[in-house]
Amino acid sequence: MNTNHYYIAIMAGGVGSRFWPSSTEENPKQFLDILGVGRSLIQMTYDRVVKIVPKENILIVTNQRYKAITQEHLPELPEQNILCEPSRNNTAPCVAYTALNIEARNRDAVFAILPSDHVIIKEQAYLDNLQSAFSYASTNDAIVTLGIQPTRPDTGYGYIETTKGSENQILKVTSFKEKPDLETAQKYLDLGNYLWNAGMFIWSIKTILSSFNKNAPDIISVLSRNKSKYGTAEEQEYINDVYPQTESISVDYAILEKANNVFTIPADIGWSDLGTWNSLHAFKEKDDNNNVVIGEKTHLVDTSNTIIRSDSKKTIVIKGLENYIIVDEHNALLIYPKNDEQEIKQVVKNLDKKS
Repeated sequence: MNTNHYYIAIMAGGVGSRFWPSSTEENPKQFLDILGVGRSLIQMTYDRVVKIVPKENILIVTNQRYKAITQEHLPELPEQNILCEPSRNNTAPCVAYTALNIEARNRDAVFAILPSDHVIIKEQAYLDNLQSAFSYASTNDAIVTLGIQPTRPDTGYGYIETTKGSENQILKVTSFKEKPDLETAQKYLDLGNYLWNAGMFIWSIKTILSSFNKNAPDIISVLSRNKSKYGTAEEQEYINDVYPQTESISVDYAILEKANNVFTIPADIGWSDLGTWNSLHAFKEKDDNNNVVIGEKTHLVDTSNTIIRSDSKKTIVIKGLENYIIVDEHNALLIYPKNDEQEIKQVVKNLDKKS
């Protein structure tokens, strides 16, 4: 297939509340230079994928409140390539809307849905895997996902169960598993036919719309009431009206767990979803005491296995801490045990209720 039929949609509507207080409702994680490299996570994602599809075939799907900041970070994108959701209805309506928008551009399109806030070290291997996924999805009625080779029994990721004993690069998916406990995660690792679900999916317009019609017909029905609006100046007004009426459900539940034509490409790409402060700690270079310090004026004494992030100009001295997260922002300070970091999302919710 002509690669001009290839499209990439980058999902960038999340809040990243587990990265509070750096990531906030007003300035979420994907727009932060969380690694200190001079590019935000969404810019780094764009930088990778523009190497395999033309920029006019790259779309950003985000909440309407982030349209302006998206344009600031990616001024090279045409305005019509920023799809604005009027409400947060999870990833299934997001995928369906994107598919209908791309269908109006090119009925023969094959497109990838990718997260905006992940880090990939082995870029060429990643691009090669994406190309393989595009090629397979172009010639088969298949939903293709990139499955990450697990390196540890992680309880923070969903898992993809694949067929055993196959030497093929593309494996049939047997099932999707929810985030496991540690014992189950170790079992998955020992069995060797489980991959991390990184939320990267590739499919043709025909395949994904057919799957929605079969497995989530209510969503596609709501969004297709007037398909003539897609690709026109009236699209946003139309989406503002119908999108909030869709069910709030993930594409994993709505489509992937029901479909019988899901395949995966095992990908060793140096991947991190950077979903939590612990994952950033695991990703970054550490000192002799396993600390990660992001900032210039932090001094540690008898402190280990701790991550400290501060853009402050003031001097920070820390003594006697082990296994902690410390994040100093201009309007908030977080000091929290690393082992309890999954609580941070609920803490933020509770703070919002009180404000």
